[in-house]
Amino acid sequence: MEDREIRIYSYRWVVLFVFSLLLVLDIMLWLTFAPITGDAARFYGVTPMKIGFLSMISMIVTIFLTIPGVYVVDTWGLRKGIGLGAVLAGLFGFTRGYFGDNYGIVLISTWGFCLSQPIVFNSMTAVSAKWFPLKQRATAVGIMLVILYVGMIVAMGVTPILTIKYGIPGMLRIYGVFSLCVAVAFLALIRDAPPTPPSGSDMERVSVLAGVKHIFTQRDPLLLLLVWFVVLGFFNAFNTWVEQIIAPRGFNSVQAGWLGAICQVGAIAGCFVIPPLSDKYRMRKVFVIISVLGLLPALLGLTFAASYALLLASGILFGFFLGGVSPVVYQYGAEVSYPAPEATSQGLLIWAGNVSGAILIYGMDMFRTASSAMTPSLIVITVLTALLLAPLWVMRDSRMLAVEAQ
Repeated sequence: MEDREIRIYSYRWVVLFVFSLLLVLDIMLWLTFAPITGDAARFYGVTPMKIGFLSMISMIVTIFLTIPGVYVVDTWGLRKGIGLGAVLAGLFGFTRGYFGDNYGIVLISTWGFCLSQPIVFNSMTAVSAKWFPLKQRATAVGIMLVILYVGMIVAMGVTPILTIKYGIPGMLRIYGVFSLCVAVAFLALIRDAPPTPPSGSDMERVSVLAGVKHIFTQRDPLLLLLVWFVVLGFFNAFNTWVEQIIAPRGFNSVQAGWLGAICQVGAIAGCFVIPPLSDKYRMRKVFVIISVLGLLPALLGLTFAASYALLLASGILFGFFLGGVSPVVYQYGAEVSYPAPEATSQGLLIWAGNVSGAILIYGMDMFRTASSAMTPSLIVITVLTALLLAPLWVMRDSRMLAVEAQ
């Protein structure tokens, strides 16, 4: 009986891979225009803010549909719940590509595929909990995020190259075909859960609404929401305004694209280091604190660096600590939020980052200097990040890890 309850299935790697492809698709669709904001504005004959709004739609949708999104995953399961997200991403990613020369249809299609994101982006810890033992879950989420960052690299680094070679409509058509292929692969290969649970310490979870109520009445989940409100919020704003952040210092859109890409390279490296160490030493809090400390010099570099080499170095550091700690934060959130469902705790963390991301996108645009620099906003964000060390210090580490170790 005991052996049956903790059996681990190799098919978990197939589930992990096909879900990660869906993550790649959603992030590519979301950030397509971030490194080519100026070019896209000229092509469609609209303002840069209207191009920036295409990236903001994801945050707006997430703000209002996080709870319905996690409800779908936690009640319908992986195949039906996340499958709905796959259909939305595949269908509307294709329509955006087919009608890529029309801003109005691009806008409508963006709303369409963004409806998948409160489902897909909030499901990483749910997938890991269904298929992986507790001692591998931060690592599993880290692998998902590695592949997610690959999608960011494509969006930031490859999009400008494809745009130069094929034009904006051609680039969007390529992404549209990829959207359909990923959706079909996901629906064909995804499975809800293995026949038996992968961990003997797993316990029953409450409903989504009861989980939300529980999270908002507990200190540690609320403090973690505050941390991610600041950190993920800036990450979202940075990905939207990366070109506009560095343009006043004389850098062009291709350099902006490669800065965004190098940040994701750093994030991939971080995911290979920080989550496995967190799982190995059975600690979450200390690695979040170390990562916040590491973000401070990176933020200063992104704010003030005048040489491209220093800017890229800051980008690698920024990606390493923020990207590397993300799976730890999501798994930490799932553990300190028990008995809330995994998708619910992760969904609220991403919701917090999208609320602040939308605020920061507007605020950073509003408080530009006379030379269009976003330096004042970046300084404020750096100070707020430093202040996060106070709530992190009083948080408790995961009790679930202690139980599993016994």
